Amino acid sequence: MRKIAIFASGSGTNAENIIKYFSNRNNAKVTLVLSNKREAYVLLRAATLEVKSVFFDRNEFYNQRKVLDYLLENGIDFIVLAGFLWLVPNNILEEFDGRIVNIHPALLPKYGGKGMYGEKVHKAVIDNHDTESGISIHYVNRNYDEGGIIFQAKCRVDFRDTPETLASRVHALEYEHFPRVIEELINKLPEKPKK
Repeated sequence: MRKIAIFASGSGTNAENIIKYFSNRNNAKVTLVLSNKREAYVLLRAATLEVKSVFFDRNEFYNQRKVLDYLLENGIDFIVLAGFLWLVPNNILEEFDGRIVNIHPALLPKYGGKGMYGEKVHKAVIDNHDTESGISIHYVNRNYDEGGIIFQAKCRVDFRDTPETLASRVHALEYEHFPRVIEELINKLPEKPKK
């Protein structure tokens, strides 16, 4: 059984969807939710779903090994960023090389980078009169939204769209595809060495 950790900064709808998806799987399970915001609603969602959760601050993330050690102590195999807004530090990137993924609410490489998240992305898509948007699931590296793209799905952009109406279609794609793609990636992980 592979153990998944989810990092999230906000409400946690994607995190909840992923937790529920893996709750009836025998290959993987979400065992840890981590957030850099003490008041993030995702922590309450995790508690309600009986998943261990932890808050960490910037110093613990970037200047100490505390978060990495916590991942290792909990036997985490795979990391999912679901609405997490900080760059992942090198010590975690190196330890979990090829085992950290993120979801972005646009068709990368368009509308990626620092400060491009949530409603800001959807507003930029509409302001540029794009006819389609969607989601990108990608590996995480040292730069915002620049890791190798694993999967993309598209939706139309209507001339009447607001950032909120476009967001609802993009969220539907996230909920449909993100858990399945995570499962496919976990199924491809090499066997754990026997102890």
